[in-house]
Amino acid sequence: MNRRGFLKTLGLAGATVVCPRTSEAAAPSGGAGEPFAVLVDTTRCVGCNTCTSACAEANGLPEPENAEAVTRTTTTQWTAIGRYKTSKGEVFAKHQCMHCVSPACHSACLTAAMDKTPQGPVVWHEGKCMGCRFCMISCPFDAPKFEYSSTNPRIRKCVMCADRVKKGQQPACVENCPEGALTFGKRSDMLREAHKRIADTSAQYVDHIYGEREAGGTSYLYLSSVPFEEIGFPADVGESSYPMLTAPFLYSVPLVLTLAPTLLVGVARAMKKGGEESEDGNGHASSTAAPGAGRADGAPGSREEEAS
Repeated sequence: MNRRGFLKTLGLAGATVVCPRTSEAAAPSGGAGEPFAVLVDTTRCVGCNTCTSACAEANGLPEPENAEAVTRTTTTQWTAIGRYKTSKGEVFAKHQCMHCVSPACHSACLTAAMDKTPQGPVVWHEGKCMGCRFCMISCPFDAPKFEYSSTNPRIRKCVMCADRVKKGQQPACVENCPEGALTFGKRSDMLREAHKRIADTSAQYVDHIYGEREAGGTSYLYLSSVPFEEIGFPADVGESSYPMLTAPFLYSVPLVLTLAPTLLVGVARAMKKGGEESEDGNGHASSTAAPGAGRADGAPGSREEEAS
């Protein structure tokens, strides 16, 4: 097989592996019915951390010892309240997995350990995980956390109380919020409510619902009185669905690792064969024909003559 044929075969193999998973990842995974969402109104949050305690109790996690010191999620605290000094004073913002509409972690997971449920939550199945941590690499919000210090490490993150949602109940954080900062319902209803609040009290909010379009849309939607980058939200995630951006690269990695040894061996053999044809046993050129002798019957001459 020549070089052109080898590269063509390599490209076809890559396309065969990558394209089906990319299409699968890009397809909505919600199934029948409309998924749920949580509307977080940061203008109503007072930083009481009732949601963090409710999350711990509902998911069998240790009670947060010093909730105010934990402003980002960890393996043992799946929801956290950040305290931010902004252009409009102190603002509190709840952080957890954003539960993307088309989650990159689900697309990147080689074993389907990450799963998007029809109700909206993105959950992790321990029995299917092989610990590759591609879900961590692919997540634009840095949500999945890995238990590095454990002898049996797991991926840990908010699951949006999937079992409760499946039974028709609200997530524990929503149910226990004393200030009404969290609202739960169908995603379209939450977006409608968010737009209504912005329209009715435009001076109170920036005209932006974070999560409406970020990374293709998320199941946690946010309202804020200040630009979202001031309260810890990434402003560079874009509006494209991340599976379309990350899956081709992530799924090409195993293919490259599999084919790399074959590629290197082929290159080495090609170089060795070329060397045997051009040199005799003493390292001298094996051809004894005079320069330009081949031109009489149409054969090419030496490389030096062709170049000149």
